[in-house]
Amino acid sequence: MTSMQIQKTIEAAFSGAIPAADAHAAVSEAIALLDAGTISLAEPLADGSWAVHGWIQQAILLYFRQQQMEVIEHGPFTYHDKVPLKTAVEGVRIVPPATVRYGAFVEAGAVLMPSYVNIGSHVGSGTMVDTWATVGSGAWIGRDVHLSGGVGIGGVLEPPGARPVIIEDGAFIGSRAIVVEGVHVGAEAVLGAGVILTASTRIIDVSGDQPIEYYGEVPARKVVIPGTRPRQFPAGVFNVPCALIIGERTASTDRKTSLNSALRDLAVDV
Repeated sequence: MTSMQIQKTIEAAFSGAIPAADAHAAVSEAIALLDAGTISLAEPLADGSWAVHGWIQQAILLYFRQQQMEVIEHGPFTYHDKVPLKTAVEGVRIVPPATVRYGAFVEAGAVLMPSYVNIGSHVGSGTMVDTWATVGSGAWIGRDVHLSGGVGIGGVLEPPGARPVIIEDGAFIGSRAIVVEGVHVGAEAVLGAGVILTASTRIIDVSGDQPIEYYGEVPARKVVIPGTRPRQFPAGVFNVPCALIIGERTASTDRKTSLNSALRDLAVDV
């Protein structure tokens, strides 16, 4: 089947226009294409925007329905699940017990420390997924990204068409940072340790004379640290979390920089 035939079959099965059983082969082929990196849930376009292919999310959801629970033996480990695990990926360093689910694409040159990469996600070449970092379903992680220890990248499968988390090339995500709900982190941006970004998090650029607010997006090369802002509640005024853009990555801090170096250039101690 062509990609268009696969897409139309999956969309028909998901809508109930045809029985789900009739799409079994199309669903299996779609997941195999995802696993090989031939297709992806999110796709960069020439104008700098991103396309989200909701039918791929539908394919993953249908795949969950058609798969049966089974015992999966992987080296010394035994699991009970519907989705098999990938074995060694050529050109990728995978440190035990890093786990990559079938249907995720990891490009040659990536390094996976003990971490977790879920189905439908994309991890680019040169990217480090550090210890106990997680990459959720459908997330797009570009090339030369560093996901530091304990980073949580959220996934999204429902509703189909919802934008996944996108981390563009060269970004540095500090330890224990959390990025969820389709937040888009621009190329070579730096998130400090402990930054939490959701769709509703206020991302405030405080580097100029007047604050500029963003939601769901960190522009390219910006440096972000955790912050708070006052908010009025019935019981009084309390500080709630936000994220602060404190400047831009300088020319001296390239893609391989440490977080400390990027913050040192901006005279911030975090």
